[in-house]
Amino acid sequence: MLKSTVSCQILVALAAVLLASGTCSSAASRRDVAHLRSRQAQQPQQQVILVQEDEYEVTTLPPPPKPYAFTYTAGRAPGHVDRTHSEVSDGNGVVRGSFSYVDPRNQVRTVEYTADKNGFYPVLSHLPQTPQQTEAVARAEQKHYALYAKIAQEHANAHVGVVEPILPKDTVAVAKAKDRHFSLYEKIANEHARIGAEQEAQRLAFEATSVKYEEH
Repeated sequence: MLKSTVSCQILVALAAVLLASGTCSSAASRRDVAHLRSRQAQQPQQQVILVQEDEYEVTTLPPPPKPYAFTYTAGRAPGHVDRTHSEVSDGNGVVRGSFSYVDPRNQVRTVEYTADKNGFYPVLSHLPQTPQQTEAVARAEQKHYALYAKIAQEHANAHVGVVEPILPKDTVAVAKAKDRHFSLYEKIANEHARIGAEQEAQRLAFEATSVKYEEH
């Protein structure tokens, strides 16, 4: 019974201490809030000023050309070189170079070139030669040119003196065939005229008969 009474007294004491501390803390908190409000009232209010900045774009210019140089070799089979290429730039837009290759005739061809602001200028070495004509082709060309000159001269002189064309004359057989053709043509034409006249007479007679029957 004594222990229970002591425990109850201890609990009551602890509750009183906690209540007192809470009251003190609450009062302190209220004092801190009041002090903070008084300081804010004393301090000048801060104003926010909006500044509009102009928009602009920064453009970076490309760097100037840089000089360079390269060389390489290549081939279609291992250990075999059939093409080369080398090129040099001075850094100011002028490029010079050359490349070599093996053409279908197994001849090495080299091309040297220069490229600048005005264009691309290649120079090819070992230009193919024009094939030479054989003797027969040369004679045929001479004959052709001679005939061409002759025909051109005839055409140029065509209007100098106009010559009446000579018409071909009919042979005896052609003349007889023409006479027979004309005779047959006249015979057939007369026959057609006779048939046409008979048909016209029949038509007129039929019309006259039809009129008489209509009157009766």
